[in-house]
Amino acid sequence: MGGRQLASKWLKTEALLTDPDVAPYIPQTRSMSRENLQQMLGMYDFVVVKPVVGGGGYGVMKISRTGSGYSITRFSQTYYFDSFSGMYSGFRKLKVRRTYLIQQGIKLAQVDGRPIDYRVKYVKVDDRWVITAMVGRVARSGLFVTNLCKGGYLLKGRVGLSRSLPQISSKAKLKEMRSLTRRCTAILERRFPGIGELGFDYGLDNSGRIWIFEVNTRPQ
Repeated sequence: MGGRQLASKWLKTEALLTDPDVAPYIPQTRSMSRENLQQMLGMYDFVVVKPVVGGGGYGVMKISRTGSGYSITRFSQTYYFDSFSGMYSGFRKLKVRRTYLIQQGIKLAQVDGRPIDYRVKYVKVDDRWVITAMVGRVARSGLFVTNLCKGGYLLKGRVGLSRSLPQISSKAKLKEMRSLTRRCTAILERRFPGIGELGFDYGLDNSGRIWIFEVNTRPQ
């Protein structure tokens, strides 16, 4: 169990982007700079910014364009700014002391008005990879992060899918997640030999499209 730890979200994202079948599942991701943030907010209604190294929702913020300006949401608190430069200095005050990346914001399907994402745990047992968990994680009311340490709760993957996207076959989506997990693991294992445990964080938007948010080598 366990095996090689790989903390950097960048390195894992770059490895997965090398596969043309996997790349469309990955939200647009860039390193944090004033210019990159401005460009990404020109392309998307909101972005999620997070430390390149870190988990459990630590340091994660949502930055949105609002009617007349910008907003930053951290946990359940939202701060409003009239201008991009005001928002950017606000971000620099709120951020933790780590290198950040910017990820395209995906509007997640919801259960009872709360966003849900999915954790698939994949573990190497006697040289064979097995899925040990497929669960939906529902955010605590008022939060956009679903981490359990931030008060979210768990549902069986199938139940989460059928409650958040009743019009879509949950069986087909679980199958797609499983095959994506296997394909991504093969890529990561070639690039980083010695990994033995992975946690995939998937999100589905309202059209049922699957997105890969993160792959953890130290899944909780």
